[in-house]
Amino acid sequence: MAIKRKIKELQRKREEVLQGGGEQAIRKQQAMGKLTARERIVALLDKGSFNEYDMFVEHDARDFDMDKKKLHGDGVIVGTGTIHHRPVAIFAQDFTVAGGSLGLMHSHKITKIMDHALKMRMPLIGINDSGGARIQEGVNSLAGYGEIFFRNTLSSGVIPQISVILGPCAGGAVYSPALTDFVFVVENISKMFITGPEVIKTVLGEEISMEDLGGARVHSEMTGNAHFFAKSEEECFMQIIKLFSFIPWNNAEKPNLTALKNPKKEYKIDDIVPADPKLPYDVRDVIRSVVDDSDFFEIQEGWAKNLVIGFGRMGGRTVGFVANQPLFLAGVLDVDSSDKAARFIRYCDAFNIPIITLVDLPGYLPGVDQEHAGVIRHGAKLLYAYSEATVPKLTLILRKAYGGGYIAMSSRHLRADFVFAWPSAEIAVMGPEGAANIIFRKEIKEADDPEKVRQQKVKEYKTKFANPYVAAAKGYIDSVIEPSETRKLLLHAIDVSDKKSISGPSKKHGIPPF
Repeated sequence: MAIKRKIKELQRKREEVLQGGGEQAIRKQQAMGKLTARERIVALLDKGSFNEYDMFVEHDARDFDMDKKKLHGDGVIVGTGTIHHRPVAIFAQDFTVAGGSLGLMHSHKITKIMDHALKMRMPLIGINDSGGARIQEGVNSLAGYGEIFFRNTLSSGVIPQISVILGPCAGGAVYSPALTDFVFVVENISKMFITGPEVIKTVLGEEISMEDLGGARVHSEMTGNAHFFAKSEEECFMQIIKLFSFIPWNNAEKPNLTALKNPKKEYKIDDIVPADPKLPYDVRDVIRSVVDDSDFFEIQEGWAKNLVIGFGRMGGRTVGFVANQPLFLAGVLDVDSSDKAARFIRYCDAFNIPIITLVDLPGYLPGVDQEHAGVIRHGAKLLYAYSEATVPKLTLILRKAYGGGYIAMSSRHLRADFVFAWPSAEIAVMGPEGAANIIFRKEIKEADDPEKVRQQKVKEYKTKFANPYVAAAKGYIDSVIEPSETRKLLLHAIDVSDKKSISGPSKKHGIPPF
C-alpha cells in the first residue's frame, strides 16, 4: 500500500508540472497561434519517443517575492527522444511559465542537456520562446546565458545544433541561436532582436513594430540570421525532420546512405543554360538535373539570392551545393553571399559532407557601397573557407568565371579535387567587352570605325581567352565535358574521393577574417 501511495503522489506531482503556467496561460498561448512547449516536442520527435528529465526542478530565487512563486519546471522542458529513430537532445522554453524567462535553474536545465548531448555525441535542438532574462534574479540570469553560449561554442563542429525561434527571443538570448548551425523561424510567431521596440522608442524616438524590427521575414530576407522560413509551426517541424535526413549525427560520422534514385526526367540538363552568356537561368534547375530524385533542400533561400546553398544526394550520399545564381545580380559575389557560402562550407567540412560548386559569375560586385561594407574582408572569408576545407571538393564551371570570382569559387588553386568545365565556360581575368576596351584602347580610339574595331577585338579576345581550353591546357581544369556527362562524372568523383585524407601544418587554429 505504501508504494501505491508513493506512486499516486508521483502522478499528482507530474500532473501539476504538466499544467505548466495553468489553463489561462495555455489559452493565451494558443490564442497567439502557438503550440505549447510540450506540444511542440511531441510534434517534432518520433511518436512516443520523448523522455523528460529534471521535471521537478524549481528556482531558488528569494528576492522580489520570488520565494512565494512556484514556477513549474522553471519554465523550460528538457529531455531526449528520437528523429528518424536516432537519439536527439532537446529543450523547449515554456512561455506559459513566467514568460519562459531564463533564471539560474532554468539555465542549469539547459546546460545539463547540452552537456549530455555533447557527451553522447547527439544533435541538440533548442526551441526558444522566452521573454528574456528573469530580471528578479539579476546577474544569475546573465551567468546562465554565458554558460549556454560557452557550450554552444564548445559543441560547434562536433554535434549539429538547431535553434527554433517560436516566440520572442530577445536581448542576450539571441546569441545562442546565432552560435548554432541552423536557425528556423515561423511567420508571425518568431521575433528576434537585441533591443525591443519600447527601448528604441525611448532612446531614439522611433516607432517600430516588433515584426518589422525582428520578425521571421526580416531575419530570412534581410539579416541572414535565419536559415529556414515556414508559415506554420507544423511546416517548420517538417523542415527540421527533412534537414536531419541529410546531416550526420556528429562529426565522427558521415551522413546516412540512401538508395540511389535517378533525377526526374523533367529536368533536362542540356536545355537549362542558355547559349547567350547574358541570359539568366535558375541554377537550382541544374542542381535538380543531377541530384538523386531531383531533391534539392535549399538553405537561406530568401537571403543573398545571388548565391544558392543547400543539400542534395548523389548516388545516395549527401552533398552540399554552392552555386552562383544568374537570376539575381548575374550571380556576382558580394558581402552577404560571401558570408552565406563561407559558413555553409565550414559546416559541410566539419561534418564530412562533400562540396559541389557550380560556377557562373562575372566576379565580385563593384561599387562604393560594397567597398565600404567590407567586401574585401567578407570576400576573404570565402577564400578561407574553401582553402581550409578538407572534404572532397568538386567544381563545375558552367559559363562565366571571371577574375577573383574564378579563384574564390573553389578553383584548383584553392585545392579543389576535381574541376570540370562545360564547353560554354569562359575563364578569364574579366569579361571580353571590358578586356578588349582596356587592352586595345588605343587601336579602337584611333580607328576610322571604332565600334567595328571594338567588336573585332572583343571577338579576338573571346577566341583567345573566353573558353575553357586555355585553363585546361595549363591543367587547371581536369576535363571539359558535355552537360549530359555531368552527373556521371560527379558521381565518379565522389566515389573516388570517399577516402580522401589530407593534413596541414600543425597549429592550434587558423585566424579567419571574421
